Amino acid sequence: MDDRRYPIPAGLHRVEQDIQRSRFVTTAAHTPTVEEAKSFVARVRGEFPDANHNCWAYVVGPPGSTAQVGMSDDGEPHGTAGRPMLTALLHGGVGDVAVVVTRYFGGTLLGKGGLVRAYTGCVQQALESLPTTERVRKVRLAVELEYASIDGVRRLLPEYEAQVVSEEYAATVGYRFELPVTRVDAFRTALTDLTQGQVLIEPVESED
Repeated sequence: MDDRRYPIPAGLHRVEQDIQRSRFVTTAAHTPTVEEAKSFVARVRGEFPDANHNCWAYVVGPPGSTAQVGMSDDGEPHGTAGRPMLTALLHGGVGDVAVVVTRYFGGTLLGKGGLVRAYTGCVQQALESLPTTERVRKVRLAVELEYASIDGVRRLLPEYEAQVVSEEYAATVGYRFELPVTRVDAFRTALTDLTQGQVLIEPVESED
């Protein structure tokens, strides 16, 4: 998978299910940094302070990436909640995601195997219905060209997913465009061909 473009949660998402009289509330969110993941976990814990457990896991980065991950059993037997939740996230096909599974104990012990299945299933259920959008790493380019090329350049923009950030009109026309990093090389070539080489293109800044 291209780590410059990948699915991420479109917003906060919550599902619930009862398993042998215990109530499980699963909350998922987009968390592009470790700090945001930890903040999200704290918010959900604050929302359900009376729960028996608020177990959590997060993956920061592309789907399946283990470079920045975290997990917690939050009082459940070791390895029965956080680890299976993280494993489900790593195989879920979504990046930059954190999940908290809130459990209200219903009086029936699930056993270690039952807990692993329950917490795994809660995350899988949330991911199956999770609305997603695409995370696209973008860059900005400063482009300077002649007035005669304006119309042609504007016709190119949709094809390369480029957006005008700013424009300045003087002896020549100066633009700042923002576009996916995966489209930059092709966009440079298209601008060069369109203007017959009469164009100045420089990188400005990266989104991340």
